[in-house]
Amino acid sequence: MNLHILRWFLLWCAVFNYVILILWWLLITMAHDFSYRFSNKLLPLPVERFDTLHYAGIIFYKISIILFFLIPCVALWIIG
Repeated sequence: MNLHILRWFLLWCAVFNYVILILWWLLITMAHDFSYRFSNKLLPLPVERFDTLHYAGIIFYKISIILFFLIPCVALWIIG
């Protein structure tokens, strides 16, 4: 695989994952009551626990995007 293709692949993966992250954040902030009611049918949780789990998940997902896509992409841009 060419370094040029790998760099662009990692960059587009990061972009798509950030779109998912932004949609998740918008769902939790803009439609909080709807998402809480929907998930409460599947797994009953207090509101505080629901918020904590989602914000922790968002933080973990963001860190994962940075570690697995952005840092390797920047490293490949530097060496390329």
